[in-house]
Amino acid sequence: MIGAALSALSTPLFARPADPAPAPVADLIKSVDIPYESFTLKNGLRVLVHTDRKAPVVAVSVWYDVGSKHEPKGKTGFAHLFEHLMFNGTENAPGDFFEPLRSAGATDLNGTTSFDRTNYFETVPKAALDRVLFLESDRMGYLLGAVTQGVLDEQRGVVQNEKRQGDNQPYGQVRYKSVEGLFPPGHPYHHSTIGSMADLQAASLADVKTWFRSFYGPNNAVIALAGDIDVATARPLMERYFGAIPAGPKVVAPSAPVPTLPAPVSETIRDRVATTRLYRFWAVPGLRDADAALLDVAAGALGGLASSRLDTELVRKQKLAVSVSAYNQSFTQVGMFGVTMDVKPGVDAKAAAAALDRVIADFLRTGPTADEARRVATTAIAGRLAGLEAVGGGGGKAGTLASGLLFAGDPEYYKKELAELAAATPERVKAVTTKWLSRPVYALTVEPGQREAYAEVTGAPATTPGNNAAPQPATAEGPAKGTRGALPEVGEVRDIAFPKVERTRLSNGIELVYARQPALPVTRAVMSFDAGIVADPAGKLGLGNLTLALMDEGTTTRDALALAEAQERLGAQIVTTNDADRSRVGVFAPSVNLSGAVALLGDVVRNPAFAPTEIERVRGQTLARIAAEATSPAGLSQRALPPLVYGATSPYAKLAAGTGDPAAVRAATRADLIAYQQAWLRPDKAKVFVVSDRPLAEVKAAFDAALGDWRVAGPAGVKPAAGTGATATPRIVLIDRPDSPQSLIAAGQLTPLDAKGELLPVLTANEVLGSGFLSRINMDLREAKGWSYGVRGGFSRLAGAVPYTLNAPVQADKTGPAIAALREQIGGFLTTRGVTPAEFTRTIQGETRELAGTFETSASVLTAMETNDLYGRPDDYYDTIAQKYRALTAGELDAAARRAIDPDRFVWVVVGDAAKVRSQLDSLGLPVEVVGTGASTPRAAAN
Repeated sequence: MIGAALSALSTPLFARPADPAPAPVADLIKSVDIPYESFTLKNGLRVLVHTDRKAPVVAVSVWYDVGSKHEPKGKTGFAHLFEHLMFNGTENAPGDFFEPLRSAGATDLNGTTSFDRTNYFETVPKAALDRVLFLESDRMGYLLGAVTQGVLDEQRGVVQNEKRQGDNQPYGQVRYKSVEGLFPPGHPYHHSTIGSMADLQAASLADVKTWFRSFYGPNNAVIALAGDIDVATARPLMERYFGAIPAGPKVVAPSAPVPTLPAPVSETIRDRVATTRLYRFWAVPGLRDADAALLDVAAGALGGLASSRLDTELVRKQKLAVSVSAYNQSFTQVGMFGVTMDVKPGVDAKAAAAALDRVIADFLRTGPTADEARRVATTAIAGRLAGLEAVGGGGGKAGTLASGLLFAGDPEYYKKELAELAAATPERVKAVTTKWLSRPVYALTVEPGQREAYAEVTGAPATTPGNNAAPQPATAEGPAKGTRGALPEVGEVRDIAFPKVERTRLSNGIELVYARQPALPVTRAVMSFDAGIVADPAGKLGLGNLTLALMDEGTTTRDALALAEAQERLGAQIVTTNDADRSRVGVFAPSVNLSGAVALLGDVVRNPAFAPTEIERVRGQTLARIAAEATSPAGLSQRALPPLVYGATSPYAKLAAGTGDPAAVRAATRADLIAYQQAWLRPDKAKVFVVSDRPLAEVKAAFDAALGDWRVAGPAGVKPAAGTGATATPRIVLIDRPDSPQSLIAAGQLTPLDAKGELLPVLTANEVLGSGFLSRINMDLREAKGWSYGVRGGFSRLAGAVPYTLNAPVQADKTGPAIAALREQIGGFLTTRGVTPAEFTRTIQGETRELAGTFETSASVLTAMETNDLYGRPDDYYDTIAQKYRALTAGELDAAARRAIDPDRFVWVVVGDAAKVRSQLDSLGLPVEVVGTGASTPRAAAN
C-alpha cells in the first residue's frame, strides 16, 4: 500500500485532453417542452392541462394570487398562516386534509407561501382525482364554516414554532434584515413571509375570515393538471367541482416599485455562528422585466457557477473565503440580487470585505465572457430539464405551467426565460449589471457573538367576541354554501410495474445495473463504493469525507477550474457523497451529452490529483463546515447521539464526528488521501447504477470507454466488524445552547433488527407511530398541542445496525412536557394502544396507492435500485410489494414494533437553553447530564 501511495504522489500531470464537445444550447432548449391545453370556467378559474402518460397519476397544482406582499401593516404572516388553516378541514370534509389524501396515495403533497403567491399541490393516482378535486374545491368555496377559534389557535402555535425553528438556526435573522434593509417601511416586500410574532399572536377569527373572502375566489386562482389526464376528461370534472363557486373580489397587486437606497448602508449583527459572513444586497426588477434574465446570467458568472469569478478569486486564488455565492432572486414585481461570502477563519473581515467589493467592481467593469454566459445558460437549462421529470411537486410540470400563467400571464413563460438566457450577450449582461449594481448597496455582516434577545410571544391570542369559550363553528360565509355530499371514494389503483432492471459488466468486471426511463432525455448515474464513514481509520475521522470532497477538485488531466468548466459546458453535475456504509460519485447530465459526462466521471474517479493547493483550500472549507456543525442544533445533536446509541466501541460511533474530527482533518496528509482512495475508491469495491432514456448498449459503451480498463492497485481496505453494540443507560444529555427560542429533542436506541431482513411489517407499523404527518407523535405535538412544527421517528437501515431515532424541535418552554408526551405516546403504542383499524386501513391504502407516483423520476428509480441491491432484495422487489402490504395484519404490525422498540431504553439528547430547560427535565425521572456546545462527546456507558 505504501509503495502504491508513494508512486501516486509523484504522478505527473498529463497533457490535458480535449473536453467533450457539448450539444448546442438550442438543442437543449428544444427538449424542454410541456405541451398544454387550457380553458376558463365562467367564474374566472383558469385551468391548464398537460398530458403525460408515463405513470397512472395526475398532479394537481393550485396557485392563488395572494402572498405576504398583500398583507397590510399589523397583519404580517397572514398569508402563510392561512396556508396552514386550509389544511385543517372544510365544511364538507372536516378534519385534517392529510387524512383523506394519505389514504388516497398522494405523493409530492404540500402547500407553500411566498411574497407573491400561495400554492397547494399533490400528485395522486388517477383513480383518486375526483377525491382531490372535491377537497381542493371545498377549501376554495366551502371553508369558513370549518374555521373555528380552536383551529386558529392550533395552527397559530404551529406557525409560531415554524418561525422559532428558522430563527433558531445560525444566520437565522438574515431573512428579516435583508428585506428590511432593502425595502422601505410600507413597501409590500419590506417584511418576511413568516411574519412577526406579535402580528401572529394578534390575529383574530374575524381577521382570518376577512382575509379568505378577499383573496381566495376562483377568479384569483390557476389550477394545473398534469399526468394521466386530458382536456376531454378534465373539463367536466372541473365544472362539476369548481363551477358553482362564485367569483370573489378582483385582486389588485399593490404598488411595489424597485427602490434605490439614498446611500450605501452597512450593518453588523452578532449571532452564534462559527464563521463571519458578508452579504451584499441590491433591489432589482422582478421576473417580468427584461433585465431579470440578464441579471440571472450575471449572478451565475459572478458567483453561481463552480467556476465563478468570486470562487476563483476569493476562494481559490486569494484564499480569503471558504465559500462564496451570488444569486438573483426574482419575485413578481421586484427582485433581490445577493452576494454572500463566508470569511476564512483567521482572515481579517474588513480586508475580506474590501476584496469582495473589488471583485464585484471588476465584474461590473468587464462583464462576463461569452463562454461564461453560455455555461450559465447550459447549466440552467439542464436544471430545468431535471425538474420536469416530475409532473407535480413544487417545481414539476404542473407548477411550471401554473406559475408562468399566474406571474407572467403565459404558461410557457419558462421557454421565454430559457431563450433569454441563451440569447444573453456579454455586452447586454454587462450593461444591465452596471445599471443595477452600481447603485447603493445594503451590506450586512454577521459575526460570531451573542445574538440579541429573542422577541418571544407576549399576551394571549386574539379572540373573536362571543367565541371565547369552547370552539364553535362559525356561520358559513364563504363564496358558496351548501352540502355537497360524501367525499368521493378512490377507484381501483392498479399495482405498479417497476422499470425493468438489467445487469451487465464492464470490461474490467465492474457490475452495471441499469433501468430505462424514456420520459425525458436525461441520464443519472452513481458509482457506489463499499466504503463510507465506518472505513475511516481510527484516529483519522473525516479522512473519507475529505478524500471525497477532493475527488472532483481537479484530476491529473484537468485542474479544478477546468473540470468545473467542462461540467458546465455539458450541463452535467458530478457530486460526491459519503454516508455510514457507502461512498458515492454521481453524475447527472442531459443524455445528449452522456458520453462526455461519463468521461468526466471516469476522470474524477480514476485520476484525482490531490493537488497540494486544493488540499489546503478544501481542508479549510471542511474545518469551517465542522465548526458550523457545532453551532447548529441539528449538528450538535447528530454529534452527541451516535456513541450513546451504538456504544463507544462500535464503528458507527464514528458518525459522531459529523464531517470530521478537526484535529484529524488538520493532520491529514496527501499520502493519507491517496492511500484512502487507493484502498477504498477502486474498481473491485465499485458498482454502477444508471437510469437513462438511452439504451443499455449505449450506456455500457460510454462507461466502458471511461472505466473499462481501470484496474486495481494494491490491497483493498477492510472494514471493522460492526459488532453487536449497546445503547447507553437511559438518560438525558442536555447540550446548553443559550438564547435558543426552541429546543431540539433527539433520542435513539439500537434495535435487534437485521438490515437485510424483511422489515416491511415494522416499517409499516412506524408509519402509524413516527413516520409521516399523520403519525401519533406528530399529530400529538404539532396538531393537538401546537408545540412543534414537525416531529418524526424512524429506523435507519445501516449495514450492521438498525437504530430507531426521534427528532422533535419544540418551543423551549415545552421541552420537558414534550419529552413526557413522546414517552407516553410511544409507551402506549407499544403496549395497550396499538394500531387501530382506521390507522391500519389508512396506512395500507396509502402505502399501496402511493406506489403509482413513487418512481416518476430517475432519482427515485436510481435510489430504489441501489437500495434493493444493498439489502439483498430482488430487482423486481417493488413489483410485488403491494401484495405484501395487503397481506399484513394489524396484529403483525403491533408485534413487529414491540419486538423492535423498547419504550424504556431510549437515551435522550436535548439542545437548548439550559437556564430555561433544565428544571423541566429534572422532573422526568431520568438522570440529566449538562454539557456545553464545545464539550467532547458524552460518555456512552452501557448496561
